[in-house]
Amino acid sequence: MTTPTTPEPRPVVPAPSGGETGEAITYATAGVDTEAGDRAVELMRSAVQRTLTPEVLGGFGGFAGLVDASALKDYGRPLLATSTDGVGTKIAIARAMGVHDTIGQDLVAMVVDDIVVVGAKPLLMTDYIACGKVEPTRIADIVRGIAAACEIAGVPLLGGETAEHPGLMAPDEYDVAGAATGVVDAEDVLGPERVRDGDVLLAMASSGLHSNGYSLVRRVVDAAGWALDRDVPELGRTLGEELLEPTALYTRPSLDLAGALGADLHAFTHVTGGGLAANLARVLPAGLVAGVDRGSWAVPPIFGLLQGLGRVPWDDLEGTLNLGVGMVAVLAADRVDEAMVLLADADVPSWVIGEIALGDGSAPDGARVVSGTKGVDGGAVHLTGNYRPA
Repeated sequence: MTTPTTPEPRPVVPAPSGGETGEAITYATAGVDTEAGDRAVELMRSAVQRTLTPEVLGGFGGFAGLVDASALKDYGRPLLATSTDGVGTKIAIARAMGVHDTIGQDLVAMVVDDIVVVGAKPLLMTDYIACGKVEPTRIADIVRGIAAACEIAGVPLLGGETAEHPGLMAPDEYDVAGAATGVVDAEDVLGPERVRDGDVLLAMASSGLHSNGYSLVRRVVDAAGWALDRDVPELGRTLGEELLEPTALYTRPSLDLAGALGADLHAFTHVTGGGLAANLARVLPAGLVAGVDRGSWAVPPIFGLLQGLGRVPWDDLEGTLNLGVGMVAVLAADRVDEAMVLLADADVPSWVIGEIALGDGSAPDGARVVSGTKGVDGGAVHLTGNYRPA
């Protein structure tokens, strides 16, 4: 029988000294201020809470957001739609101007209105902010902008994350991204399968540059040597104010349009990166052509200004910026007047820019033909005529 023995105490290994000074290294001295993050959360709390709908369960600040999905039982075949995006280099303009409460709307619009394109109702949105250093007021301004746009769109801001990345990003640098989930009944999905010969293209006005093409925009402005605080008479405000104009939100007007027109609304296209033609081609089936008349609307002044400042070729501008059209509805011809009234009631200017026709492989003389964009092998877009300045 072995006689039990008392084990020797485990030795305590002394921690290495904190560098030459011997000072202790903490998370804060490493560049992460968790208390600043908590202050930012408190500053944004009320704005986020205003977005929460009765379907949202649980309180503020949980590990995960919960939404009551019982309503999905009323759908014949509910399909979940999801989208994610960011704001891009427009953030550089916000940082230069010290204005951080508008890009949140850009983020929401870029994410949520992509979901609306398939006819889906947004159920929730989340955001992610990465920064070099948490400055509570700045972070709260960003989130307040996101929350305000979520209120307009009618989607709860269900969760978010702010990550401090010292050493990876400069103290005043940040980037934002978001994701959203929506639902649509299978029988109500909008898209190429519903588009028909004779359909009409109904454009909805953009609010300005929106959130695409800012690498081009910033390069033009920098080459011209124009300051952001420069007053520009043709814009009626400073250059910086124009460049920071938030992206228009089409969520509620588009869903209302889908509800009113039913099966006569066939598709939407959200005009984001790549311009009007590249995005319109994504919702066309093979064998159909969208004929777009460039002269059917007046291009807002900011686009002509940038073209002139940078001597940007119109083809390049057309393939990069929205040129005044932010969303397009593809619908039956006999419902166009009704649709325009509905959009006018929602303060969304709209006009007819063209129509859908059978394609035989030919194109009008001088037309620019766009097809096969974004990896979609479908129909084509024929751009004809000349743009009109505002």
